[in-house]
Amino acid sequence: MKYFTMRKLLQLFSFQRNQIVSKHANYSVRGQDSNFIRLHGIDVVRDPRTNRGTAFTLNERQLLGIHGLLPPSVLTLDQQVSKMMANLKNMNDNLQRYVYLTSLQDRNEALFYKLVIEHVEYCMPLIYTPTVGLACQRYGVVFRRPRGLYITVHDRHHIPAILNNWPEPIVKAIVFTDGERILGLGDLGAYGMGIPIGKLSLYTALAGVHPKHCLPILLDVGTDNQELLNDPVYTGIRHKRIRDERYDELIENFMQAVTERYGNHCLVQFEDFGNHNAFRLLERYQDSYCTFNDDIQGTAAVAVAGLLAAGRITKRKLTDNIYLFVGAGEAATGIAQLLATSLQLNGLDEKEALSKMYMFDKDGLLTHSRQEGSLTDHNKVFARDDTENICKLEDAVKLLKPTVIIGMLFLLIYYL
Repeated sequence: MKYFTMRKLLQLFSFQRNQIVSKHANYSVRGQDSNFIRLHGIDVVRDPRTNRGTAFTLNERQLLGIHGLLPPSVLTLDQQVSKMMANLKNMNDNLQRYVYLTSLQDRNEALFYKLVIEHVEYCMPLIYTPTVGLACQRYGVVFRRPRGLYITVHDRHHIPAILNNWPEPIVKAIVFTDGERILGLGDLGAYGMGIPIGKLSLYTALAGVHPKHCLPILLDVGTDNQELLNDPVYTGIRHKRIRDERYDELIENFMQAVTERYGNHCLVQFEDFGNHNAFRLLERYQDSYCTFNDDIQGTAAVAVAGLLAAGRITKRKLTDNIYLFVGAGEAATGIAQLLATSLQLNGLDEKEALSKMYMFDKDGLLTHSRQEGSLTDHNKVFARDDTENICKLEDAVKLLKPTVIIGMLFLLIYYL
C-alpha cells in the first residue's frame, strides 16, 4: 500500500499542469466542463467554478444568459491578473492580502489560479506559510464563506451522509486535520481549516490537480485552547478536545467513509495532527489506505531530496556527514527515519546510520540518560548513550562538530 500511495502521488503531481489548469482557466462555453451546461443566467457568475467576471465576451454573455449582468467592458484574464496584482501590492499587510486572495478564490477560481500560477513566488507566502498561520489564528474574523467539509466528533456515525452533501462526485485528493498542531502555533481547533484549504490550493497551482477534485476537511473534536473557547466568533464546537475511544472511532469511520465514497485511488493526507496521534495513526492506516502524513513523510522527502541535491554540489556523500537535528518532533523524526533509510541504501548498516545523527530539543541533546518519559517511542531510537546530556545548542555544536544542521521551526538545512 505504501508503494501504491507513492505511485498515486506521482500521478497527482505529474507534469500535467499546463493541460489541466489551462483547461480550467481557458474555458469554452461548449467545452469539457459540465458546469457550463448545467448553469445559466445569474448562477453562472455566482458560481466560482464558472465565473470569469468581465472576461466573458459579448457572444458568451448572450449564450449564457448573463448579458447585462456584468459591466459592458471586456477584460481578458491577463488584464484582470494585472489589476489583481496592482491591488495586492497597494495593500498594507499580508493578512489583508490573504483575505483578498481567498475572496477572489471564492468568486472566480480561474482568475485566482491564473494569478497564483503566474506570480507563484509572490502569492505562495500569502496563500500558505507564513501568512496562513496568522490567518488561522484569526480565522473567526477573516472567515467569509465556507469551503470544504466540517465533520465533528458528534457526526462520527453519519459521515457518509455528510460526504454526500459535497457537490463534486469525483475527489482525488483530501487534506484533513484535527487542528491540534497547526504549524508551530499549537492547538487552533476549527481555526485550523485554513491549512487544508491552503495546501490544496498548492495542489492545483503547483501540481495541476483540478480544484473540483480537491476536498479540504476539518475533523472537529474540540480544542484545549481556552482562548478559543472564550472567543465569541470561534467557528468550532465549544468543549475540550475529545481524546478517548470516540476520537479513534471518528478517524476509523472517516477513513472507511471517504474510501467507500471516492474509491481506493483517492489520496487522503494527514495534516498537522499532534505528535501523539500522528505516528500511531500513520502506522495504523498506511498499509491499508492510500494515505500519508505530510508533516512526517512529506517534509522528510523534501529534506532528504535537498541533502541529495546539495551533495551533488559539495561532492559530499550522505555517508560523509554528521547530522544534528534542532527539534525532535514529527518533522525531525520523520526526516531522521528517512535519512537513516537513505544512509543504509548507501552502504551503512542500521547502527552505523544512527551513529551519524544527533537530536537536540528544548531540553537538550537526546540521550538515554534522560529522565523517563522525556523521550517518545519514535525519537528514542535516535537517543545517544555515547555522550552526556548537553543543554545548550552552542555547546552541542562545539562538541559534536556536525557538518549538517537541520532546524525544524521552519525547515532549514545548514552545511558546515
